[in-house]
Amino acid sequence: MKKIMNEQLIYEILSVVEEIPEGKVATYGQIASLIGRDKNARLVGKVLSQAEFYGRYPCHRVVNHAGRLVPGWQEQRFLLLEEGVSFKDENHVDMKKNKWEC
Repeated sequence: MKKIMNEQLIYEILSVVEEIPEGKVATYGQIASLIGRDKNARLVGKVLSQAEFYGRYPCHRVVNHAGRLVPGWQEQRFLLLEEGVSFKDENHVDMKKNKWEC
């Protein structure tokens, strides 16, 4: 059986993340669709949780479909605010204003 997560897949995901413009956010599902794996949003999350081992990527620009920030990652909100991203509340990005339309 073929391994689900391989180096090529990891770099495909991270390459898309690298393209997210400053001041915009993308969703896990959006990234999965862009690499041709519509049903693999959780796999995208898994890769991003380990992205530090592959270099520096703007993973803070990735949120869930509702705009929710990563639980327990306090720095994410600060980084997004620095880029001018607006929020609906303490833990949710305003997706209507800030979603990356790619």
